[in-house]
Amino acid sequence: MDLNSFIEKFAEAIELEDSSVLSRDTVFRTLPEWDSLSYLSVIAMMDEEYDIQIENADFKQLLTIEDLVNYISNR
Repeated sequence: MDLNSFIEKFAEAIELEDSSVLSRDTVFRTLPEWDSLSYLSVIAMMDEEYDIQIENADFKQLLTIEDLVNYISNR
Protein backbone atom coordinates (compact mmCIF):
# COMPACT_ATOMS: atom_id res chain seq x y z
CA MET A 1 0.00 0.00 0.00
CA ASP A 2 1.18 3.48 -0.84
CA LEU A 3 1.67 5.54 2.34
CA ASN A 4 1.17 8.88 0.59
CA SER A 5 -2.09 7.73 -0.94
CA PHE A 6 -3.33 6.57 2.45
CA ILE A 7 -2.33 9.88 4.05
CA GLU A 8 -4.33 11.78 1.43
CA LYS A 9 -7.40 9.62 2.07
CA PHE A 10 -6.96 9.91 5.83
CA ALA A 11 -6.66 13.71 5.60
CA GLU A 12 -9.79 13.88 3.47
CA ALA A 13 -11.69 11.64 5.91
CA ILE A 14 -10.91 13.89 8.87
CA GLU A 15 -11.34 17.08 6.82
CA LEU A 16 -7.72 18.14 7.28
CA GLU A 17 -6.87 20.84 4.76
CA ASP A 18 -3.10 20.35 4.73
CA SER A 19 -2.06 16.69 4.55
CA SER A 20 1.61 17.72 4.61
CA VAL A 21 1.39 17.90 8.42
CA LEU A 22 0.87 14.12 8.45
CA SER A 23 3.62 11.52 8.34
CA ARG A 24 3.96 7.84 9.14
CA ASP A 25 4.84 8.77 12.74
CA THR A 26 1.88 11.08 13.33
CA VAL A 27 -0.10 10.08 16.40
CA PHE A 28 -3.47 10.78 14.83
CA ARG A 29 -5.43 11.06 18.09
CA THR A 30 -3.36 14.14 19.02
CA LEU A 31 -4.45 16.07 15.93
CA PRO A 32 -6.70 19.07 16.69
CA GLU A 33 -9.14 17.77 14.04
CA TRP A 34 -9.51 14.38 15.76
CA ASP A 35 -12.88 13.76 17.38
CA SER A 36 -15.61 11.11 17.39
CA LEU A 37 -16.77 12.13 13.91
CA SER A 38 -13.20 11.80 12.60
CA TYR A 39 -13.02 8.34 14.13
CA LEU A 40 -16.21 7.26 12.34
CA SER A 41 -15.02 8.85 9.09
CA VAL A 42 -11.71 6.94 9.19
CA ILE A 43 -13.55 3.68 9.96
CA ALA A 44 -15.84 4.32 6.97
CA MET A 45 -12.90 5.24 4.72
CA MET A 46 -11.08 2.02 5.63
CA ASP A 47 -14.21 0.03 4.79
CA GLU A 48 -14.94 1.83 1.52
CA GLU A 49 -11.40 2.19 0.17
CA TYR A 50 -9.76 -0.99 1.47
CA ASP A 51 -12.70 -3.30 2.31
CA ILE A 52 -11.43 -3.49 5.90
CA GLN A 53 -13.82 -3.73 8.82
CA ILE A 54 -12.04 -3.01 12.08
CA GLU A 55 -13.29 -3.73 15.57
CA ASN A 56 -13.30 -0.91 18.09
CA ALA A 57 -10.89 -2.82 20.36
CA ASP A 58 -8.44 -3.27 17.46
CA PHE A 59 -8.66 0.39 16.49
CA LYS A 60 -7.84 1.47 20.03
CA GLN A 61 -4.51 -0.36 19.75
CA LEU A 62 -3.45 1.72 16.73
CA LEU A 63 -1.62 4.94 17.51
CA THR A 64 0.08 6.25 14.37
CA ILE A 65 -0.65 6.60 10.68
CA GLU A 66 1.88 3.81 10.11
CA ASP A 67 -0.06 1.56 12.50
CA LEU A 68 -3.18 2.08 10.39
CA VAL A 69 -1.30 1.34 7.16
CA ASN A 70 0.23 -1.80 8.64
CA TYR A 71 -3.16 -2.97 9.90
CA ILE A 72 -4.64 -2.62 6.41
CA SER A 73 -1.62 -4.20 4.71
CA ASN A 74 -1.78 -7.23 7.00
CA ARG A 75 -5.43 -7.96 6.19
